Amino acid sequence: QVQLVESGGGVVQAGASLRLSCAVSGRTFTGFAMGWFRQAPGKEREFVAGMTWSSGSLAYSSSAKGRFTISRDITTGYLQMNSLKPEDTALYYCAVSRTKTTVVPSRRSEYDYWGQGTQVTVSS
Repeated sequence: QVQLVESGGGVVQAGASLRLSCAVSGRTFTGFAMGWFRQAPGKEREFVAGMTWSSGSLAYSSSAKGRFTISRDITTGYLQMNSLKPEDTALYYCAVSRTKTTVVPSRRSEYDYWGQGTQVTVSS
């Protein structure tokens, strides 16, 4: 079993930065992927960024590209978010896929484990 715990959310003004963390514990894999998703009230959960653990392939949504950076160390994934906008307000989730892959999965169904989420609120 894999456990994910997100942290780093908060309330910030537009233009500020936040770094989200996702601590991974339990079984470890080679060749799995980590993704960050977000869900705003009344909207579908959407892919934000992802990376494969071993090959280091990266993928970003169009809204995240150029402002957000995904990275990781041995047991923790990160999402650095710069130039935040009010439309970035959402509950942010990290997720892990146990499927060996060199291509970053971007669909919810491709991920097997999820954290509880951390709230990001950006005021104008």
